[in-house]
Amino acid sequence: MDYKQLIIRGISYSQTQSGAYALLLEHEETHIKLPVVIGNFEAQSISLGLEKDIHPPRPLTHDLFTKFIVSANYELVSVIIYQIVDGVFFSNINFKNKVNEEELILDARTSDAVAMAVRFDAPIFTTQQVLNEAGILLELEDVSKEEQSFSETVQTEDNLKSLSMEELQKLLDDAVKEEDYDT
Repeated sequence: MDYKQLIIRGISYSQTQSGAYALLLEHEETHIKLPVVIGNFEAQSISLGLEKDIHPPRPLTHDLFTKFIVSANYELVSVIIYQIVDGVFFSNINFKNKVNEEELILDARTSDAVAMAVRFDAPIFTTQQVLNEAGILLELEDVSKEEQSFSETVQTEDNLKSLSMEELQKLLDDAVKEEDYDT
């Protein structure tokens, strides 16, 4: 099957669903965007996974699963978003055993699959059918509206780079202390 590689473009607080976030994936060649609604915990986990230098005081669920996979001599090879049904995306996480090359495919929620992919620096793919059904192609005018709506974007690698390690650690400590993972 011909898979289309996606990149993470951002995470934004959903203005239509309370407590939800929109994960924006993009097919680089066609610039078709694939918006995926995800929960608060998954948004936090993906954001922290993208930030390789920030470590929470206790491991998140995805960090724990990553350690388990590595200790079992597996590597995450890819994530494939293969279907959408009634607005729900279906994904597989593809693993490979480092010792015997055995492949393992696990069904997963797309948000969990992406959270794992960022920890392994693994590619995220989808099918043309999923892009056709759920993808959106933004016109230039729409792009500026999209950028404006991302003003409340979860802090990502680009806007956190300007902060010192002390400032980043304080942000993380405050968020954990207050259980405010929207910051």
